[in-house]
Amino acid sequence: MKEAALIAALDDRRIAGAGFDVLSVEPPRAGNPLLDLDLPNFLLTPHVAWSSREAMQKLADQLIDNIEAFRARGRTQSVV
Repeated sequence: MKEAALIAALDDRRIAGAGFDVLSVEPPRAGNPLLDLDLPNFLLTPHVAWSSREAMQKLADQLIDNIEAFRARGRTQSVV
């Protein structure tokens, strides 16, 4: 990603807005200009944009289902 070009485009309103959950280099390095960017049309989340209440509940439900299946039948599921 070309951070400077993105900042210029946001600042000049050539693009309406941008939102990121990850950066071009992870973990982020000190000095990345997007870390300190303070524009109303830019949003940077700390790599947790996926974790809505519904998504977290679905993960918990899947975990419970896996434990119950194993305890009831000694069967694993959703194995990675």
